[in-house]
Amino acid sequence: MPVTLVSPALADAVHRAREYAPFLAATLGLESHITENLSEFLDDPWVAIERAVPIEPISARLRIERRRLALLVALGDLSGRHDLTRVTTLLSRFADRALDLAIRTAISERTPDAAFGGFAAIALGKLGSCELNYSSDIDLILLYDPATLPLRPREAPEDAAVRIARRVLDLLQTRDGNGYVFRVDLRLRPSPEATPIALPVDAAISYYESQALPWERAAFIRTRAAAGDIALGERFLDAIRPFVWRRALDFGTIGEIRAISHRIRDHHAQGQAFGPGFDLKRGRGGIREIEFFAQIHQLIHGGRDPALRVPATRDALAALADAGWIDGDDAGALSAAYTQLRTIEHRAQMVNDLQTHRIPEDGAALDRLAHLDGLADGDALLELLRPHVERVGRIYDSLAADADPRLPNDPQLLELRLGESGIGDVPTALRLIQGWRAGTYPALRSPAAREALEAVLPGLIEALAEAPAPDRALVRLDALLSRLPSAINFFRLLEAQQDLARLFGRILSHAPTLAEALGRRVELLDGLIDASALEPVPPVETLVTEMRGQDRNDYQWLLDHVRRVVNERRFALGTQIVAGVSDPLEVSAGYARVAEAAIEVLADATIAEFREAHGQVPGSELVVLALGRLGGRALTHASDLDLIYLFTGDHMAESDGPKPLSAVTYYNRLGQRLSGALSVPTASGPLYEVDTRLRPSGAQGPLVVSLEGFRHYQEADAWTWEHMALTRARAVFGSPEARAAVSDVILRVLNGARPERDIVIDAARMRAEMADHKPPQGPLDAKLLEGGLVDLEFAVHTLQLLHRTGFDPELGPAIDALVAAKLLAPKIREAHDFLTRLLVTLRLVAPDCQPPAPATQRLVARAVGADDWDAVVASLETTRQEVRQCWAEIRLASVRSE
Repeated sequence: MPVTLVSPALADAVHRAREYAPFLAATLGLESHITENLSEFLDDPWVAIERAVPIEPISARLRIERRRLALLVALGDLSGRHDLTRVTTLLSRFADRALDLAIRTAISERTPDAAFGGFAAIALGKLGSCELNYSSDIDLILLYDPATLPLRPREAPEDAAVRIARRVLDLLQTRDGNGYVFRVDLRLRPSPEATPIALPVDAAISYYESQALPWERAAFIRTRAAAGDIALGERFLDAIRPFVWRRALDFGTIGEIRAISHRIRDHHAQGQAFGPGFDLKRGRGGIREIEFFAQIHQLIHGGRDPALRVPATRDALAALADAGWIDGDDAGALSAAYTQLRTIEHRAQMVNDLQTHRIPEDGAALDRLAHLDGLADGDALLELLRPHVERVGRIYDSLAADADPRLPNDPQLLELRLGESGIGDVPTALRLIQGWRAGTYPALRSPAAREALEAVLPGLIEALAEAPAPDRALVRLDALLSRLPSAINFFRLLEAQQDLARLFGRILSHAPTLAEALGRRVELLDGLIDASALEPVPPVETLVTEMRGQDRNDYQWLLDHVRRVVNERRFALGTQIVAGVSDPLEVSAGYARVAEAAIEVLADATIAEFREAHGQVPGSELVVLALGRLGGRALTHASDLDLIYLFTGDHMAESDGPKPLSAVTYYNRLGQRLSGALSVPTASGPLYEVDTRLRPSGAQGPLVVSLEGFRHYQEADAWTWEHMALTRARAVFGSPEARAAVSDVILRVLNGARPERDIVIDAARMRAEMADHKPPQGPLDAKLLEGGLVDLEFAVHTLQLLHRTGFDPELGPAIDALVAAKLLAPKIREAHDFLTRLLVTLRLVAPDCQPPAPATQRLVARAVGADDWDAVVASLETTRQEVRQCWAEIRLASVRSE
């Protein structure tokens, strides 16, 4: 169809499109009506895009609209009617529109009557900055809110979110007779190899607050909530803004981003040299280096200057020049180069609608691309681009000299740099750093150690400046360095792992317990390199395999190996609370799984070694019974192991080894060996304190008794407090048959095979004696304060023994059973969970049970689910009142019954 009412420039653009771009020629044939009113449509492309497009199906509608947009953008670009900003804005606006329609369609197809919400698309890369390519992927992170996402009946939010995401992908990128809309890239989401394609928003926020990698900061310069539930997307971006924009001067970022550029250059080596085949995006002096140049300076200075936080590359260059951070001429040259390189990149993509960034190597193809741009030939195109590419390469390479990442030696300059970093107590920081440089501590006296110190100092100071309590973290770091025999590997680790350095700063700020552990065994930090360290602890069976390690018959090696694994696991569990990635209740259960696995591995090994000299007692075996917090699967970082050792079979028997022993002697010596294996420090450090005083007759009785002796003692002689301890008893080592036999004895005793005693009076007397001998350590002692966990445990165990019901070693399920039996108020379960979370958290951050510093108070509030510290204190008081009332009512009911 003839072109009418168009200027010579438009007519020439249509001619070049037909002659040199097969994709555009085909599209002109399909959309010939557009040329009838081309000038009008270029003024308002949306009129043509939406003209007579079918409403259904949505997939067809989107593909036809995209085809028309591609044609109009190309003709507007080729004719000069649309500049680069207009081109990229049109492409980005359409992508937003298509993405939003796809999300709404995916949700409405599944839940037609539900209100829209709960699912958002975060745009990154060129879509995030509204600079989308002519033929481009769109980089997205898909988020959902489990509380507001529309669901089908009995559908889990995570399942619904993934199904919605898959439908969105299908609507956008599946090819049919009308082509496709956009290719979608979801690989910028956290841990893409392991995470679902749609993420819960709170989990995503937690990741970027505690685990994200340095390059991810740069990715979030160009980001926005593009489609779906925009409010949800903006909530996410507001939450992670401190992760992206930091007040501390981030000199380490230069090296990080440049390293990415070098890797790109190496990987795309064939497209680095300018000429035919040059990669406009990744080549030296190409588009990516312009973007990186702007982003490096934005990351360094944008934390203190919000005017620099602009997503579009040319806008960022202008803002940096206006603020004086980069040379104005350089900014102008980079902006002009960006415009020219992007324009030719679009020409290359128009030819066949392919996501290519290369100038053709073939001479004829290069000439056709030049003709499409209106140039004489390929040589003219290369000469047009050459000065831009060479200037960009020189400017980008100059970054190496823009900033010395080392901290200055001059005290005045060092003081200035520390002040800019965000460290509060600059005089103390200055004094400490000068002392380290002078080799004050043994670990810093070698030249290699001081060189490693200098390399890590800029990133380490940055990490400490970002920590919740920078000054406290710095002092604890000094204490740690004073105890280290060597610091070289420690420094190199922190230099290589900047995200780990930030986590290290949080540990030093919040957790004296963990900081002290690092002072003893700095290699504990190595265990945090693996991202799985901040995931829930695996089942006991998996831990047992990990602790057994190599298949080698070396008992001493195993003692060391188990200590290394346990201490790394315990340290990582504590770090999960500091990082705010785990519920303290789950951390508490994780501590217990680690301890149970250690008991199994060391008991097996100790028995095997003992048998070499003494054989085994026929028809008999050792059983380890856990009580207290271990029996209840709820340890803290500082918990002892309350254990009872039993043996099955005939107590009159004798072992069959080279040095035979009677059964009683055999198992008592074996029990001593096992206690040593679990508690004696080795070269790899300590393990656990073992408390066996809950055994029959306490410290006056033998360490190990027969199962029959245990049964007789519990049924005839044990006191009420010993029966209360049995309510949380659980066999953690022994064959299934032996464990079942022990459980049968315990249940028989708990269900009434025990002396008749006044349980309430005994319990009340016992609690009073305990209060006299073990007063609370401070105002936050969630365990020993009146109305704390001990009072709650006494109330639960008293009711269990009185009513012979609700028996479960885990206190939470036991409370639930008593609530179901209407023996306890439902609020007692909430009291248990609150007090346990508080106890587990404070054992790490405030072991003295005194109020921690304000920054740590916020951590505690988050851990227990409170809004702020005042809410924590108020909840503690309310919970204590509820527990006191519960315990008092139990005692009063007993008096009334008499």
